[in-house]
Amino acid sequence: MDADVLDAIEAVDWSVVPGRRQPDLRELGVECGPSRQLPYTVWYSPERVADGLRDLAGATSNLQAALAASRLRGGGILHDHSGAVFPAAVVAAPILLDIAEHGHPKARAACLSLLRESLELYPLADYTRIDTISADGVPLCCAIAEHVRTRRDALSAQGPGAKSLLAEAAQHWRFQVDDVVIEHGDVAVFGVLHGAFPDGRQPAEVHDAHRDIGLTDVVLEIPPEYDSPEACLRLIDVPADRVRAGAVLYPAVCGERVH
Repeated sequence: MDADVLDAIEAVDWSVVPGRRQPDLRELGVECGPSRQLPYTVWYSPERVADGLRDLAGATSNLQAALAASRLRGGGILHDHSGAVFPAAVVAAPILLDIAEHGHPKARAACLSLLRESLELYPLADYTRIDTISADGVPLCCAIAEHVRTRRDALSAQGPGAKSLLAEAAQHWRFQVDDVVIEHGDVAVFGVLHGAFPDGRQPAEVHDAHRDIGLTDVVLEIPPEYDSPEACLRLIDVPADRVRAGAVLYPAVCGERVH
């Protein structure tokens, strides 16, 4: 078991990560008992995250990896029965990527599957976004995709599961604005594109100075070339003073995802 991975797990206070928690019936003044249960709903369990990640980091068999992954799927980073992903998935993503790179092959496969599900599932209302180093209020899927892209070289050297994860992450693109040019009533922004920008006109969220300043339609004007991430986007019908260097754009469809 990798000591650095264990240190990373223990360094996180999983109890302060946002998520819908199961209330304590005693604190609510409700009489407790075997027949006294709350209606079924989807709860985030900090204990399941920490225990699941520790067990996954030490897994050396299919059974051990499956049991660890079931904890993470059963209220840790997501709830697979209902199809919901939690903010804890973003915090756990670098740890899962470490295990996928350095862990036992059985554990690696489980990590890749968990990361793929975290990108695909929708978050619960009121828990759809998280603050990152790039911007505040980033959709969970986009924040997870950012972590995945930082391990592109390591993942590219692995099998089809890793390549599939990279392809899924590419759909959650991010554009970092370096320069702004006003042209023919539109705003052209030059900067760095991470991920794959779709064809045609796309709705995008614009985050400026860690503040979401709304939606706009965007077209890829100059695509990246020669393995360079530099590109140009044209923002349609946006006031000239609305976007500045340092702004970050994300797909608007990702921000609309709610379970």
